[in-house]
Amino acid sequence: MVYKRESGISSGVVAHNGLTDWVLQRVTASILVIYTIVLGFEVFTIELGSFEGWVAVFSQVWMRVLSTLASIALIYHAWVGIREIWMDYVQPVKIRLSLQIFSIGWLVGCGVWMIFILWKI
Repeated sequence: MVYKRESGISSGVVAHNGLTDWVLQRVTASILVIYTIVLGFEVFTIELGSFEGWVAVFSQVWMRVLSTLASIALIYHAWVGIREIWMDYVQPVKIRLSLQIFSIGWLVGCGVWMIFILWKI
């Protein structure tokens, strides 16, 4: 981006530097790691050989809340990655915008579906 300096004041649009996305990518990854550890502990400590065992794991409110948080983290984590791919490798603006809109719709739909399944149990 080109900045013109006039009288010590920069003009032009300041681009997003990506620090926020980088930090949120690390936060969402940390949430997913914690969730994986908790779920792994649950899998190894509870009898999961049947449907009832899985229902027992996810019928606990704290597990539903943690799973919902992990689902939201997964969706945002995926969105940041997919958005960067579209921005880096798809140059025609109309195609890139269409792919981004499709991706948002797909991720929101998957998120609603995950949360619906979690809270239906």
